[in-house]
Amino acid sequence: MASSPAAPDRPCVGVESFGTLQDGQPVDLFVLTTRDGVEVRITNYGGIVVGLRTPDRYGNFDDIVLGFDRLEDYVRDRTYMGALIGRYANRVAGARLALGGEEFSLEKNDGEHHLHGGAEGFHKVLWRAAPVLGDGVSGVRLVHHSNDGEAGYPGNLLVTVTYLLSADGELTVDYSALSDRDTVVNCTQHSYFNLDGIGGRDILDHVLVLRAHRFTPTSADLIPTGEIRNVAGTAFDFTRPRRIGSRIDEHDEQLIAAAGYDHNYVLDGPVGLLRAVARASSPASGRVVEIATTEPGLQFYTGNALRPQGSGKSGSPYTRRSGFCLEPQHFPDSPNRPHFPSSLLRKGERFRSTSAYRFSTLDESSELRPGW
Repeated sequence: MASSPAAPDRPCVGVESFGTLQDGQPVDLFVLTTRDGVEVRITNYGGIVVGLRTPDRYGNFDDIVLGFDRLEDYVRDRTYMGALIGRYANRVAGARLALGGEEFSLEKNDGEHHLHGGAEGFHKVLWRAAPVLGDGVSGVRLVHHSNDGEAGYPGNLLVTVTYLLSADGELTVDYSALSDRDTVVNCTQHSYFNLDGIGGRDILDHVLVLRAHRFTPTSADLIPTGEIRNVAGTAFDFTRPRRIGSRIDEHDEQLIAAAGYDHNYVLDGPVGLLRAVARASSPASGRVVEIATTEPGLQFYTGNALRPQGSGKSGSPYTRRSGFCLEPQHFPDSPNRPHFPSSLLRKGERFRSTSAYRFSTLDESSELRPGW
C-alpha cells in the first residue's frame, strides 16, 4: 500500500509524455489531481484512463483500475482496457444496421458481429486534447473526427469527450457528438475496476448494488434475444447488496454462455436524467465507487475473458475476474431492436450523454447510506 502522494492546494492538470506511436505521433498523459490526493491519469490515445488512485479506509492510496505502464501495451491490447468506446459500444448483430431505408454493413470484428466500434474504434485513435481548468475542477477535453464510412458507419461525426475531476474526487465524463448524416451513436467508458488495488485478489468478494429490475438476455454469441427479463429470483438480481461471486457460477444458461456476467441491465429511472444507478464496494479495502448516468442501460462485465498477457502495471498479471466493468450505455443491438431505446442521431442534432463516478470509503461497520 502506498501513502498519499504530495497533493496541490487546488485541482490541477499536469501533462507528461506517454511515448510515441509507430507513425511518429507523440502521445500525452494528462494527470488530474485533487488537494486530497485523488489522481486520475488519462492519455489521449484511446481516451484511456491509465490510472486512478484513491485511498482505502485507512488512508492508503492505490491504483484501482487495471491497465499497463507502457503505451505499446495499450496499442496491442484487445480487452479495451480503460478506453473510450464508440461509435457504437457493445454488439451489433450481423454487423449491419438500417437507417432511412438504407442498409449499412459494419466491420465484423466479433465473429459475424460488430463489437465496440470495430478493431480501430475510438479506443485506438489519437484524440486531439487540451487541459481544462475551472472553478474547483480539472480535466481534459478530447476531440475526434470520425470520417464517413469508418468501420461502415454513415456520416462524418465530430465527437467531444470531457473528463472532469472535482475537488471532492468525483470523475465526470461528458460525451457530445454531431453528424452530417443520420447515424447511430453509443459511447461508454471501459475501465476495469478492482477496489482492492492492482495486483490484489479477484473481484468476487466485491459487493454490488444495481438500480435495475430488468436485464436483456442474450443468445450463445452474446447478442440480445430481444427479451427484457425481470431479475427477481435469479442470479442477475443485484437490487439489494450482494457479493459479485455469490451466484456467478450457477448452472444458468445466461451465465454459462458468457462465462460469468456480461449483460446489459435496464436501468430504473428516467432516461436522460443523471441519476445514481450502481454502487460497488470492497469489504477488504473499504473503497466504494458509485455511478450515476443519463443512459438507459449499464453493461456489467466480470472480466471473464481476461487472461495473463505479458504483465500489467508493475508486473501484475491480469487473470480471469481480476477486474469488473460497469459501462453506462444504450442497449446492445439497439439499431436492430425497435423496442429498445433508440441510438439514432439525426443529421444536425446533438448527441449528449453524461456519466459520473464518485469514490468514497466505508469503515468496517458501515452500512449502505440512505437511498441505497
